[in-house]
Amino acid sequence: MTQEELTARYGAVMMNAFGSPKRVFERGEGVHLFDADGNRYLDLLSGLAVNALGHAHPGVTRAVSEQLGRLGHVSNFFASEQQIRLAERLSALTGAERTRVFFTNSGAEANEAAFKLTRLTGRTKVIAMEGSFHGRTMGALALTHTAKYREPFEPLPGGVVFVPFGDTEALRAHADDQTAAILVETVQGENGVVPAPDGFLRDAREIADRVGALLWIDEVQTGLGRCGEWLAHRHDGVVADLVTLAKGLGNGFPVGACLASGPAVDLLQPGQHGTTFGGNPVAAAAGNAVLDALESGVLDSARNTGRWLREAVAALAHPLIDHVRGRGMLLGVVLKADVAPQIADAALTAGFVINAPRPDVIRLAPPLISTPEDLSGFVEALGSLLDAHV
Repeated sequence: MTQEELTARYGAVMMNAFGSPKRVFERGEGVHLFDADGNRYLDLLSGLAVNALGHAHPGVTRAVSEQLGRLGHVSNFFASEQQIRLAERLSALTGAERTRVFFTNSGAEANEAAFKLTRLTGRTKVIAMEGSFHGRTMGALALTHTAKYREPFEPLPGGVVFVPFGDTEALRAHADDQTAAILVETVQGENGVVPAPDGFLRDAREIADRVGALLWIDEVQTGLGRCGEWLAHRHDGVVADLVTLAKGLGNGFPVGACLASGPAVDLLQPGQHGTTFGGNPVAAAAGNAVLDALESGVLDSARNTGRWLREAVAALAHPLIDHVRGRGMLLGVVLKADVAPQIADAALTAGFVINAPRPDVIRLAPPLISTPEDLSGFVEALGSLLDAHV
């Protein structure tokens, strides 16, 4: 069936939450996608930083298939070895003396779990950042700054105060003995790939300690190698009390996690939260397969490729490019005009999947398995794509 026919069927049955799909893809292989008409695309978006190992990764495919053939689901009244092993491995990444894990199905759900944990401190105030994005569920939305996401669904859960991202003095001024948590992203992906300023995470840790609040770091998009580290905030030498993960953890299989350490480690007690599917054996098997691949050299290779991609795009010295920002394999190409959506559409026509989180920013988040050889064709084409909008 053709792409046009499938798009028409989509429009007839799907809620209009996303608009008409730009393409209908039928398969993926490594760093490439193939649409219903057989056209091939280089994937530089990874399903919004999800497909860290690309498409149809043999290790993940094998782990999921074997686990589903052995034990697919038992609910959280029971446990599986896969779940326990994944929790042990994630706990070891935090740098904390002791960490406990709550598994979810998505990043928004991981943030919902963390939000509920903050209420168990006996305080209700959360300080979040301007420009933040933490998900679309009601609790996660209350923590998300962008007005167009929030306003149609207000009133939202209260107690959230927003301060400018990276402004230590504003954070210090708003933090007090009523503050349950300070919530920060290491890189604000949906705000146009904006990294936290040097030292800001350390300042946030110091301020949280001073007022007795939890430091909560949302690593849903930035964690597990996307920014060149297992957890991006560990680059700054910071240990967080709450860390939320998802996206790359399952390489396309829905799985997320809320990690609690320090004063947060024992807050959640039986009956206070739950999930039917979170951390089921198949999801955990996918997560373990991803960690296996990252440990086998993918993470080291991704650091080098991310550095190459940033330098290669900057070296174009194109008059429409202001600068390139980001970390690792999460980069924002900042333009001097609000033409990023048009360039993303033109790139798709040319066989490259990118996106525009802001009118003047192109986001690049290719699979971590990508090599400079994989990505060089896009860099060569980018100049011509930009030329049409100078």
